[in-house]
Amino acid sequence: MSGTLIGIGTGPGDPDLITVKGRDGLLRADRIFVPVAASSSPDEPGYAERVVAHHVPHDKPIHRLVFELDKDHRDIAWARAADKVAEVVAAGGTAAFATIGDPNVYSTFAYLAREVRRLVPDAAVRTIPGITAMQDLASRTGTVLCEHDEPLQLMPMTAGTGRIREAIASGGTVVLYKGGRKLPEIRAVLEEAGALDRAVFGAHLGHADEDVRAEVPHSPAPYLSTVIVTPERQERT
Repeated sequence: MSGTLIGIGTGPGDPDLITVKGRDGLLRADRIFVPVAASSSPDEPGYAERVVAHHVPHDKPIHRLVFELDKDHRDIAWARAADKVAEVVAAGGTAAFATIGDPNVYSTFAYLAREVRRLVPDAAVRTIPGITAMQDLASRTGTVLCEHDEPLQLMPMTAGTGRIREAIASGGTVVLYKGGRKLPEIRAVLEEAGALDRAVFGAHLGHADEDVRAEVPHSPAPYLSTVIVTPERQERT
């Protein structure tokens, strides 16, 4: 029988924000994999790896899988990563793939899982949820994400100013993920909508270089950035 691939959410960055179930999943896995960007320094651990290293014994290896953001090379990178994970699963072992945030929210795990299923059709695939950046940022800034009958919309900053403008106009909370280079455009949309005073910003949450503000910066920000825009609220009796 084939083994299991588990996508484990490690939270936004603070090692204390991984769940007990997530930590236990890492400790029980036969092999732990973490994603790293192709552009990263070979000696620099990725964000998920930093959390994992905080919780597993030093003698338990952490294996890096290189992923490409460039469209022309990412399919090849996913296939190579899946080959390494499939070796463990095909042999009946448990492979854990650690990802920041949650494995089912804008995560590379979804792509990896599809490739592994293709290589090992009878593989068991499951996930362990993780705390998301929007939850962490909301907690740090005292922001209520949604209440009463308000909707909550989540989209990448690269969704386009038109879609973001429509989302803000819908009257609910809007959360914008990754793509911090678009921040000047996002700020312009918020200013146009009169929503600047209802927006908070965070980048690299839980890391040494984290940046949390009760305002949206004017300049581009890191890829791992989050903006929360809340609706105008009135006191309810």
